[in-house]
Order: sequence, then structure tokens, then C-alpha cells
Amino acid sequence: MHIVVCIKQVPDSAQIRVHPVTNTIMRQGVPAIVNPYDLFSLEEALRLKDRFGGTVTILSMGPPQAEDALHKCISYGADDAVLVTDRAFAGADTLATSYALASAIRQIANAQAVDIIFTGKQTIDGHTAQVGPGIARRLGVQLLTYVSRIVETDLDARTIVVERRAEGGVQVFKTALPCLVTMLENTNELRFATLPAMIHAAGFPVRKWNRERAGIEDVSKIGLKGSPTVVSKVFAPTPRDEKAEMLELDASSLRDVSLKLVHKLFARHPTSEADLLMERAL
Repeated sequence: MHIVVCIKQVPDSAQIRVHPVTNTIMRQGVPAIVNPYDLFSLEEALRLKDRFGGTVTILSMGPPQAEDALHKCISYGADDAVLVTDRAFAGADTLATSYALASAIRQIANAQAVDIIFTGKQTIDGHTAQVGPGIARRLGVQLLTYVSRIVETDLDARTIVVERRAEGGVQVFKTALPCLVTMLENTNELRFATLPAMIHAAGFPVRKWNRERAGIEDVSKIGLKGSPTVVSKVFAPTPRDEKAEMLELDASSLRDVSLKLVHKLFARHPTSEADLLMERAL
């Protein structure tokens, strides 16, 4: 089994600030981390490797310093790592990114056929959830999004069964391999990297591919040229002046407390009660 896990090095969103004058993101001094959503996909790929054997290849597109994120993934148990890095990729949106990653996956598959491609649900710096589906569409493979659990994998029959979280419940899908899976958060717990694994990862030779090595045939589809998305403005949310209101409720039961809270909310938002009743009637 050969699994490719697409990851991205992102700035730690908990420490990002927006400049109050220029309304631009201030990245100076902000540490870079592996996109947290991608780590759930990495762990799921490693579990399949533990069960069936095979190879887990990590793939990322980014600047040279993104190599640190790939070394970290190697320390968890991945077997190979490819960094697609070239100044021609600068300014890529999700459309251009999916094109570049799909081209790189084709190059990886030339050496060894790929059975499953994993991505995270989304990235914490974009929250678009578009790159995974874009890769699947460009490669012409089956797409399984928002997967919460892999139920069964049959390599002989070349099928996979997954549970997918959806509004109102859980859907169960069965599809053929190869496929692309985007994993939900909190679906597993990432294993710890051992000291020998970290030492091995520190000196691991990450393969670095420029646009030619990644198989990019049309340079008009990468970087700024291939990115129709335009960010017109970046801004921080306006701080709220309203403070939380403390309510003192004397009630003998939880039901009485709940009713008084509901009445208080309806008094503050008069249209809410009518909206709820209308929605229930529909």
C-alpha cells in the first residue's frame, strides 16, 4: 500500500495579529507549525501502514523553510517526504495549489502507484476546505470528505468503507481505490515520536522539487498567474464593548432556571420567539 499525505506548514493562528493601520497580517515572530487538521490525516495513514504495511509519503508545497514540517512528519513514522518549492508557486490560491499538488502526486505515482491520498479537512490559515477536493478532481479519483472513521479497507477488492459526518447524522460510504480522503478533526490521537525516530528525522534527506521536477506543464496555472482569487482586505474583528451580564436566579429546579433564561432571551430579542415557532411549523 502506498499512501500520500498532503500537509501544509502554517503560522500558528493563536499568535497571529493584524496590523491596526495597514490591516495586514503580522507574521514576524509567529512560529510555524504543521497544520493541525493534517495531523489527523497523518495518524490515519500511519495506522493503515501499521495494519497493511507499505509506504507513507508526505507531500507539501511551500518555501524552503517548510522542510521543518516534513522532518516532523518523518519523526512520527512517515517513510518519504517531498517538498514542492519554487518561487513560481508564490501567491498561489487554492486553485493553483491543487494544480501543483496534483501534478506532484502524478510524479510520485510514476515511481509507485498511489492507493490513498489523505488531506486535512482544511487549513487554519485559509479555512476553505478546497484543496483536497481540487486535487481529487484533477486526478480523477474518488473523493471522500469529512471522514470521521475508516471502517474497512480491502486491498484485494480495492475498496474502502468510511463513515462521513454530515448534517443530521453519519453517512457510510463504500468506494473504489484509489481515492482521496479528507479527515475530520478529533478523529484519532497522534502518536508520540520516539527519540530514535526524531534523530532519524533530523537528518532525513527531504526531496525538493522545483516546478519542472513536479511535472508542471502549464506555468499559467501556478502562482499568481493561476490564482483568480483576490483578497481585497484583511481585518481583525471589532472588539465588543458590551460586557457579559450576570443574572441572579432564584429557582428550585433546573427547569425553572432554563425557563427564566429563555424568557430573558426572548425579552431581549423579541423576534426570536416568532422565528423559532415559524421554523418549527415548517
